[in-house]
Amino acid sequence: MPLIHQILIAASPTEPMQSLDAVRAVPGSGLESDRYFTGTGTFSPQPQKPDFELTLIEREQIEHFARESGLPFNAASARRNIVTEGIALNDLVGREFLIGEVRIRGIRLCEPCNYLAKISFPEALKGLVHRGGLRAQILTEGVLRVGNSIRVL
Repeated sequence: MPLIHQILIAASPTEPMQSLDAVRAVPGSGLESDRYFTGTGTFSPQPQKPDFELTLIEREQIEHFARESGLPFNAASARRNIVTEGIALNDLVGREFLIGEVRIRGIRLCEPCNYLAKISFPEALKGLVHRGGLRAQILTEGVLRVGNSIRVL
């Protein structure tokens, strides 16, 4: 069954990612206490845009890139909020799904950028193309928890 493997937030672009057991998801804002929730993310748009509310990445893709590259790349290196397990996130572009009871809409792929390559490994720029995750919009408020199931609607 697809599920949340890990939840990560950072208070600012320069802060390390913190792993949480649970976090509140707020439509129009993002995950409480995350840099994009407060509008201080590296690419925080003003006004806030739906595709900056939530980012997800597959645990399997993180591990694949780490094995393939031989680098110590991990979930915190990816700088995404939700690490999933057992679901192909690319298939969720344009689709609605539930994480626990929180309704989410996949918007577009979260491709690696020069900033990610600069703060992690330059190889991530090429190695995570089309495998860097999903940008999504939070449609209903609620708490996301590690272990929550993910159900496509």
